[in-house]
Amino acid sequence: MSLDPALRSRIDSLLQSNRVVLFMKGQPTMPQCGFSAKAVGALSTLGVDYAHVNVLADQEIREGIKVYGDWPTIPQLYVDGELVGGSDIIEQMTNSGELAALLGVAAPDRTPPSITVTPDAAEMLANAVADAGGSAALVLSIDAQFQPNFQLGPFDANAIAAESNGVRIQFDLASARRAEGITIDWVDDIRGKGLAIDNPNAPRPVNQLSVTEAAAKVAAGELLLVDVRPADERAIASVNVPFKTFDGNGRAELEALPKDTQLAFLCHAGGRSHQAAEQFRVLGFSNVHNVAGGIEAWSNEVDPSVPRY
Repeated sequence: MSLDPALRSRIDSLLQSNRVVLFMKGQPTMPQCGFSAKAVGALSTLGVDYAHVNVLADQEIREGIKVYGDWPTIPQLYVDGELVGGSDIIEQMTNSGELAALLGVAAPDRTPPSITVTPDAAEMLANAVADAGGSAALVLSIDAQFQPNFQLGPFDANAIAAESNGVRIQFDLASARRAEGITIDWVDDIRGKGLAIDNPNAPRPVNQLSVTEAAAKVAAGELLLVDVRPADERAIASVNVPFKTFDGNGRAELEALPKDTQLAFLCHAGGRSHQAAEQFRVLGFSNVHNVAGGIEAWSNEVDPSVPRY
């Protein structure tokens, strides 16, 4: 398959304008596939600046980049105009230190995390490894939302690995940093039966804030209110207090605020605002709220002059 010259020129321009470019599904703050999330996590671990292209928003680029580099899958990482590879290669090069060397940044910290595996969990995990055979290893990944995922994988003598109560667990680079200080237990109670991981590094969950509490905090200057709805919805109904939006560079400006800024997100009924609050929580903001009930509840409980729709 040949590549349209105009599309090739577009891609050439992207690569010439940016030393590091990641073609991915979604945005770095909200990847739309697990492989893109892994690539973002690897680059974030290295602390490198990079440009990104959301191929879901550009069908021409989505198909064209596969032809351009003769690489069939997304994500794809380019450095200095050269294709590095996809998710697996990015992860392997990050873990080995090759990607850091290529990008000219400090080698990543490969110190194994300090972990605790309780005796009950150790027994269950050891049995799982034994049942899988001698070449198997326990692999724990922890994604950017601090969701853990235990799997059995191939034993890798060069992997970042931690041991507790006779149980050895392998980690990728990003997961190793997120796993520092975790406790792995086996529970059989009201929560169900299975492994339970207590991670002190996980950010606090999004707080639900009533509309009356939100209005009072905004009035007192204690809270920055963010209306995540598009402009056409805000034209129908908006709160009569100061608020920010995602319009233009609004989102980027909010993401640049100090991480302890108290933020509350508002939408029509509370669904979209909760998603936005979760995204900011993942970015490291420690004091984020979702305004429960959205502008519907605001009209009912705070200001009846706000139209309902």
